[in-house]
Formats: sequence, structure tokens, C-alpha cells
Amino acid sequence: MFETPVITAFLAFCRIGGCFMLMPGLSSVRVPVNVRLFVSVAASLALVGTVWDQIVPHVSSRPSVLIPLVVSELVTGALIGLVARFFMLSLSFMASAIAMMGGYGGVPGSSIEENDVNGPAGAIITLGALIVLFVLDFHHQVVLALVKSYEVAPVNLFFSSGSALADLSDTLSDSFLLVLRLGSPFIAYALLVNLATGLINKLSPAIPVYFISMPFVLAGALVLMYFSYPTVVSLFGDAFSELTVAR
Repeated sequence: MFETPVITAFLAFCRIGGCFMLMPGLSSVRVPVNVRLFVSVAASLALVGTVWDQIVPHVSSRPSVLIPLVVSELVTGALIGLVARFFMLSLSFMASAIAMMGGYGGVPGSSIEENDVNGPAGAIITLGALIVLFVLDFHHQVVLALVKSYEVAPVNLFFSSGSALADLSDTLSDSFLLVLRLGSPFIAYALLVNLATGLINKLSPAIPVYFISMPFVLAGALVLMYFSYPTVVSLFGDAFSELTVAR
């Protein structure tokens, strides 16, 4: 029947499109919606032959069966994209914290990937990490995860909210521990500088030590960022690949 290939391709599009809807980079507001749609359709048509045997046995044109399948596929794909997006959100949080601890948090600006407010220092870290992820074939890993997801979460197995919540909580824990380790030099720098500035201010209360020390604090943070930025971005890319493969 003609409707079987159409429904099969549509179910594949639901999972792949749900993932691409939340995947870092492609889901950015800077990417037009029609481009995201065309990429999702192209990827679905390219992968439907690979996952054909996992989908066709469960295809049905009855609304009572098709509607739950569509909902389950959409949510399953969104979960895969959300797991990858949590890592970028964790890095964005740490990038904003690094900018604030280095004294650059008050500089106005906006994020390059999204519309949220983010200073230039944080935007540079986030954008650099995103570029490194694509250079390391992050999008290939997402496609591979989508193909393998049909073995872990078959089409006939409805979406399990309990296991999804466990995956998301583990991802949040691992990602925040990762970015905490990557941002630890800046945390130590902020603690030492502010402690030293406070002690000097107590010793000489008549001198506005805070305003005098601000250029030196900014310069020190800039030097620290200059030497640590390549290492932070490369370590984030390697850890992202390891953690996503483990997921």
C-alpha cells in the first residue's frame, strides 16, 4: 500500500525533527525555520531506509494507533536533542559566570546563538565551543544516536517518562560537574583577587581600592582567558563526545 511508506517516513521525521528542533546549533534562532524544516526532511529521507525494518512492523493507519506513535516519536526525538542541549546550556551558564567573575559581566551584549542577554566574553566561549563540536563531527554523533535509539527505544514501546527524567537528571549532573571543572581556574582567580582586594581595602580604608584594582582584575582575567580558552574548549569537546556516547 502507498500509505505505508508515507507513514513510515513521517514517523521517522517525527523523531528526527523532534531532535533537530532542540539540537544545539541547528535549533538556534539565527537559523531560519524553513532551513531547519528542510534539513529535518532531508535527514529523515536519508535515514528512513536504515530504520525501515524497525518502523514498518508497527505502522498502522488507524488513528488510535498512529496518534500515540506520533506523540511518542516526537517526545523521544526531543529527548535526544535535549540531552545534547543541556551540555551547551551548562557551558553557557559557566561562560556567564566566568565573565562575571572576571569583571566582564557588566559589559552589555547578546548571545550569538540565542536571543538571551550575554556579554561578549561569555558569547565567545559558547560560540567557540559550538564550532569545536561541529568540527569534531558532533552532528554525526547525533545522527548515529538517532539510528541507535530505535534499538533502545523501539517504535512500539511508548515513551517512558521515568527513564527520560533519569537520563535528563544524569545529564544535568554530569554536564554541570564538567563545566565546574573547566571553570575552576576562574573561580579560584575570582576568590583570590576579591579576597586580596578586600584585605587591602581594610588596611587602607581611605583609598578606593576597588576602583583602583579594577583594571588589574580585568587584565588578569583577560590573560587567564587567553591562555586557558583553547584548553577549555578542546576539553569540553572531548568530554561532550565521551558523555554523549555513554548516554
